[in-house]
Amino acid sequence: MIALFDLDGTLTDPKTGITRSVQYALERLGRPIPDTDALTWMIGPPLIAGFTKLLGNAAEAPEAVRLYRERFSDVGLFENEVYAGIPALLEGLQERGIHLFVATSKPHLYARRILDHFGLSRFFREIYGSELDNRNTDKGDLIRHILALERFDPTAAVMIGDREHDAIGARTNGIAAIGITWGYGSRQELLDAGVACLVDDPAGLEEPIFTLTASKFLRAVAP
Repeated sequence: MIALFDLDGTLTDPKTGITRSVQYALERLGRPIPDTDALTWMIGPPLIAGFTKLLGNAAEAPEAVRLYRERFSDVGLFENEVYAGIPALLEGLQERGIHLFVATSKPHLYARRILDHFGLSRFFREIYGSELDNRNTDKGDLIRHILALERFDPTAAVMIGDREHDAIGARTNGIAAIGITWGYGSRQELLDAGVACLVDDPAGLEEPIFTLTASKFLRAVAP
């Protein structure tokens, strides 16, 4: 029984660090700087795609990503907070025998530092993310990579995340998805992406995860 967790908007709220780092990159590029609330749509999708949309062209996006990381790697990644109830949820899932992994489009280098900083790394068998050269930023590619390395049965797994990219990436790899509503994706976005269910708080997430993974695991091993 496997549960894959998104990071940003699911385990932690990264709004301050991400939006301020986006503003820093825009300032360095001499571009107009929107308010932080106008930049929350960039939380979750691949960063290169977000800057391409924000700047209106792909040519400047790599430089924007570089400038973003200039600030984020030193300051922004710790301008972050763990959602209430997440440590208790992870501990409960671990006690019930569910193997936990992180699957984030954020570079794994940063994801591991964040999870180490907040004391969450101990719950996860492995932390998977993208590479600094943008490989595996697409959630479908990332999950495919995880499946190739971990070799678990996708029918006994579930993906938990707050954006459509999580659900779509899971579905393309034969994995069910649970949408959580305390992050940055809308309920309609998640429903349109085909999540199995929506959950409104961490306390309500344990049972759907266990039910989905246990039922699929039992079907997979049935004679």
